[in-house]
This record gives sequence, structure tokens and C-alpha cells, in this order.
Amino acid sequence: MNLSFWLNGKFCNDEVEPGMMLLELLRTKGCYSVKCGCETSNCGLCTVLMDGRPVLSCSVPALRAEGKKIVTMEGMQKEAEEFGSFLADEGAEQCGFCNPGFIMNIFAMERELTDPTEEEIQEYLAGNLCRCSGFVGQTRSIRKYLAYKKAQKKEGIRE
Repeated sequence: MNLSFWLNGKFCNDEVEPGMMLLELLRTKGCYSVKCGCETSNCGLCTVLMDGRPVLSCSVPALRAEGKKIVTMEGMQKEAEEFGSFLADEGAEQCGFCNPGFIMNIFAMERELTDPTEEEIQEYLAGNLCRCSGFVGQTRSIRKYLAYKKAQKKEGIRE
């Protein structure tokens, strides 16, 4: 079946099998940040943004991407590097295997919530399985990152 969608800002038109999952399609298109870590839709490693909202690409049929804008970590390298520095500063990057899905959820949260509470941050983290940590360092890095972004926004308004 024919599928037309936007991937990281580029228009794509592909033939896909009816049962193909979005995760598989994205990996065939070179988006290797999108990973399958559990095969039960519980780990969050396959999180991508579909029209700005986080989805588990392992659970979404590829054909549901028709006409949608899909963004993976490959499409947000600059932003990912910026947030990644906050993770590293807090010693929260650990092995890094879960980081792409985790970071995609943080970007979705940043767009959706203005000033998230600790509880709201934990809700966003609930869909991500990190086998290395208890999310203490990640939570600190998120708070510092959000404070930094807020300060940047304020400075931009003053200029």
C-alpha cells in the first residue's frame, strides 16, 4: 500500500505492507534512534513524535502515518545535544540506550506543559523504562533544562 508522510521535515512516499509497524518503517529509513526494547509496548524506546505528540512506534501501524509529520531523534539533533548535555552534567546518561525515547518524551512534555510539576514530570517518565537508574538524575536534568529554556525565553523577550 502507498504511504505518504513527512519524516523529520522531508516528504516521503513509500510502499508498505499492511501489517508493517511504524518502528520497522522508520528503521528502514535510517532512523536508528528508534529502538525496540521490549516487544510489549512498555519500555518507551520506540517513542517518536507524530504530529507533535509522543507515540510508541512499535504499536502504531505504519499506515497510520498517512499525511502525518513524524519526528525522530534524527530530526532533532541540535535539541537532543542540548538536552543531552544536561543529562551528562547530572551523571544521568548512564548507558544511553533508553535516551532517544526518553528525550522525545521530554520534548513533547516541554511543548505541552508550561511549567511542569515534579508529578507531571514523573508522569511523562512513567512510559520510559531505564534499567540503569531510578530517574533521580534524569529528573534533576529535566528541571535544570526547563529552567534554562525558561531563562532563554525571557532573555529573548527582553531583546
